[in-house]
Amino acid sequence: MVVVSTPDVPAEVSHDPWTDQNSGMAGSPQDRSSAQRSGDIDRNGSGRETARDLCAYVDASPSPYHAVAETARRLISAGFTEVDLDAPVPPPGRHFLRSGGALIAWVDDEQPANVPLRIVGAHTDSPNLRVKPRPDRGDHGFQRVGVEVYGGVLLNSWLDRELGLSGRVVVRDGGALAGRTVLVRDDRPLARIPQLAVHLDPGVNEKGLVLDPQDDLAPVTGLGDQDSGAFQRSMATLAGVDVDDVLAWDIMFHDVAPSCLTGPDEEFVSAPRLDDLLSCHAGTEALIEAAEGKGPCLPVLALFDHEEVGSETATGAAGPLLHRTLRRHLGLSDRPLEGSLVLSVDGAHGTHPSRGHRHDPEHPVRLNGGPVLKANARARYATDAPGVALVRLAAERAGVPLQTFVSRNDMPCGSTIGPITAARTGLRTVDLGVAQLAMHSAREFCGSRDPAALHGLLSELLSS
Repeated sequence: MVVVSTPDVPAEVSHDPWTDQNSGMAGSPQDRSSAQRSGDIDRNGSGRETARDLCAYVDASPSPYHAVAETARRLISAGFTEVDLDAPVPPPGRHFLRSGGALIAWVDDEQPANVPLRIVGAHTDSPNLRVKPRPDRGDHGFQRVGVEVYGGVLLNSWLDRELGLSGRVVVRDGGALAGRTVLVRDDRPLARIPQLAVHLDPGVNEKGLVLDPQDDLAPVTGLGDQDSGAFQRSMATLAGVDVDDVLAWDIMFHDVAPSCLTGPDEEFVSAPRLDDLLSCHAGTEALIEAAEGKGPCLPVLALFDHEEVGSETATGAAGPLLHRTLRRHLGLSDRPLEGSLVLSVDGAHGTHPSRGHRHDPEHPVRLNGGPVLKANARARYATDAPGVALVRLAAERAGVPLQTFVSRNDMPCGSTIGPITAARTGLRTVDLGVAQLAMHSAREFCGSRDPAALHGLLSELLSS
């Protein structure tokens, strides 16, 4: 069982840098109304309502575990029922199951076995800084927290930002053999990674900034000597338990500045973790919309963890969760390959205004230009011609423009859950996503109309 903790701090507890638990950042989903049903999502107008709802989703999801909790909350509000991983197969209906930072949801209206599958896949994790098991440090009169770099982080983007904490803590559960998981978050500006002054780093603007991930990235949390056990005490306070009951944690830092629309005409979304919470949000809302009608396919949402570090985990795309769910609950072996489709939805590189030469000149990708099909001859993406045709025809029906991304031959190409999912399921897979800038930065950037366009395309593909 997962418990989301929002404990009150007793008056007698001293307020050191760790002891308060915020219910949410100012203007967060807990504090502001947002378009939470797909019927309120404006994909035919400016797309701003969709973009604002995306901001609410991102702000509710500082860690993969919170992203799963927020997705589950939305699904339950739309009439979905949670299924335990080992529970008997439920009767047909709207269901979901979750494991850590992964979630699988589906709509089964007693469709016959010859109905194809339509799967939207995305990932809940983002590059960030994660707290070590023994994190307490003391350096030159400063208290710091030791971290590991998770994924392909743009390291410099984490400097000189106000940072909060989020994740899960596993605590003792009476005499039980297994611990109890508590979700925690603190959105106060608890920590900061100060950059070395230009006076002490002469030539930095000419030679470029070089960071040592071991020593330069440990956030500062206070003044004083090393205080062994301070972080564990903070986790106990956030989880509402005694310090000796804290068994382990998966905790990460996050930028506490709220997501927002930017630009004079609100043409952009500025937010952390757009890669890949934007896709998680669009997939969730598209599945909820598909649940309202009985289409010619069986719609599925698959949100994975650990994509940014290779997916080779129990809750990653290379793990058994999706295949087991499809086989156990949806009769995968009897479903037709023809007409079935996996949509691997992940961020795409928009053409950079200052570095256009890093992009293929025949394949410009514009923000607010519509969803982006991603192709790679070396199968770094799973897209093939028949799959592209299915998506293009759906985009025409939905009135959604499409773009195409291809890497330059002299530039490396990243990968996604697409090739992994195609290999594990045997289903045709297409990679696509929304164009963005500053991918893997602590703060990313996309067009404010593109999230609605992606939602419209995914809704069409899940329903037709």
